[in-house]
Amino acid sequence: MFKHLNKDFPASIVVFFVAIPLCLGIALASGAPLFSGLIAGIIGGIVVGSLSGSSLGVSGPAAGLAAIVLAAITDMGYENLLLAVVIGGAIQIVFGLLKAGIIGYYFPSSVIKGMLTGIGIIIILKQIPHFFGYDDDPLGDWAFFQVDGENTFSEILNMVNGISPGATTIAIISMAILILWEAVLTKKAKIFRLIQGPLVAVAIGIIFYLMTRDSETFGIMKDHLVAVPVPDSFDSFIGQFTLPSFEMIGTMDMWITGFTIALVASLETLLCVEATDKLDPHKRTTPTNRELFAQGTGNVLSGMIGGLPITQVIVRSSANIQSGGQTKLSAIMHGFLLLISIIIIPNILNYIPLSVLAAILFIVGYKLAKPALFIEMFRKGWKQWIPFVVTVVGIVFGDLLIGISLGLIVGIFVILIKSYQNSYFLHIEEQTGGNKTVKMTLAEEVTFINKGAILKELNRLEDGSYLIMDVTKSRYLDNDIIEILDDFKVKAREKNIDIKIISERGIVENPDSYYQFFQKEKITA
Repeated sequence: MFKHLNKDFPASIVVFFVAIPLCLGIALASGAPLFSGLIAGIIGGIVVGSLSGSSLGVSGPAAGLAAIVLAAITDMGYENLLLAVVIGGAIQIVFGLLKAGIIGYYFPSSVIKGMLTGIGIIIILKQIPHFFGYDDDPLGDWAFFQVDGENTFSEILNMVNGISPGATTIAIISMAILILWEAVLTKKAKIFRLIQGPLVAVAIGIIFYLMTRDSETFGIMKDHLVAVPVPDSFDSFIGQFTLPSFEMIGTMDMWITGFTIALVASLETLLCVEATDKLDPHKRTTPTNRELFAQGTGNVLSGMIGGLPITQVIVRSSANIQSGGQTKLSAIMHGFLLLISIIIIPNILNYIPLSVLAAILFIVGYKLAKPALFIEMFRKGWKQWIPFVVTVVGIVFGDLLIGISLGLIVGIFVILIKSYQNSYFLHIEEQTGGNKTVKMTLAEEVTFINKGAILKELNRLEDGSYLIMDVTKSRYLDNDIIEILDDFKVKAREKNIDIKIISERGIVENPDSYYQFFQKEKITA
C-alpha cells in the first residue's frame, strides 16, 4: 500500500481540500452541527478507507442523505438521528454478510456514465455562485431545489447582483494556476507532480485574503471563507462530540429511519463504487460486499460519536483519481489530514476562500462531464444514448437517486424492447400452391416478455400454412409461451395450419398437448 506514497500523498492533499467544505456544507444542508460533517469525513477516510477493498474510493458525508437527515432531526432530534445512523450501519453490515453487494453489478454502463456526467454538470453549476463570492447556499447542497429556497438556476441569476470582486479575482487566479499546473508545469519537472496545483492555489488564496482583508474593494467577507469550528479549549473540543440517545430504540419510527438510511446509503455507495471502478485507470474491481461491511462499520462508529451518515462519494473519489491517487492510502491519509488540521490549524483553514475551492471543483466537474463523452455516447446508438441523457437530466433537475432511477427505468425499457424483438427468428422457406412454409426458431430463453411478439406472428399465419417451430436451442420456455401455443392449436385447426415441433428429443407434428411435450423436453420452469 505504501509503494505509491509519492503519488498517494499529493492526491490525499487535494482530496482533503475538496472534503473540508463539502463536509461542512453537507452538515449545514442537513441541519446538523458543522462538526458532525467533519466527524463523518474523518471516519470515512480512516476507518472506511482501511476496511474497504476499494483502491480509489473515498467516503464521507453524502449530499444524497441530507434531506433524510434534515427530516429525521426535525422529527426526532439530533441525538435520536445518531441512533438511526448506528442502526443503519448495523443493517449495512448485515447487507454485506448477506452478499447484497451483488446489486452493484447490475447498473447499466450508460446509466453509470450518465451519473458521472450529471454530477460533473451539477458541480460546475453549483460552484458558479461560490466562484463569484455569492455563497447563500451550502457548498454541499447538490439537489436542484436548494435548502435556501432557491434552485440551481435561480441561484446563478441571483448571483449577478452579489458578485464579490475579491473572491472573483482569487478564483480566476486559482483557475489559471490549476490549468497552468496541469497543462504545462507537471510536464516540465517532477517537483510539479509532487506538489499539486490545488495546494498552491489554496496557499495563494490564503495569502490573498490576509493581504486584502482590510480592502473595501478586494476584501473577502468571512461568510465567503471556510468555517471550521474552532474550540477554545480541550474541553470545548471534546464537547463537540455527541452521543446517541437510546430512548427510542424500541420504536418503529426509529427502525424505519435506520433502514431508510441503510438502504439509501448502500445504493449510493454501490453506484459510486461502480463509477469509481470505471474511472480507475487500472480497471480494478471493488468487492461490493466488503464495501457494504466497511460502510456499515463506519456508520456505526460515526453515529456513536456524533457524525453524519457515510457513503462512498464520487466527487472526492474522482478528485482522488484525477490527482493521481493509486491506492486506498490516499483516502486514509486524507482522513488523518482532516483530523490533524481541525485539532492543530483550524484558524488557518478558516482563511481559505470558498471561491478557491470552487475553482478546484470546477476542474473536477469538467473532467467528469467532458463534451467528448456526449459525442461518444451518441455514436453508440439510441440504446446507450437515451438512458445516458435521461440520467443526466434527472440528476441535474432532481438529485442523484432520481436521475439513477429514471435512467434504470429507461434502461430496463430498452432491454424489454430488445427482448421483444429477439425472441425468435422467422424465415419463410418456400411458397408453393399459395401456401407458405414458415420456420420459427425460438431463442435460448423465451419469457412472458416475448409473448406478444410470438403471438403476433402466430396470428399472422395464413390459412393452410405449414409452421415449423425449432426449439432445439431453447433452454427455457416460460409457461406463458406454452399457454399461447396450446391456445393457438384450436385456431390452427380452424385455419388448416399444420405445426411441426423440432426438438432435441425428436420431431412431433400437431401435438395434442404442448404442456406435456415441453415438460418431457425439460425446458419449462
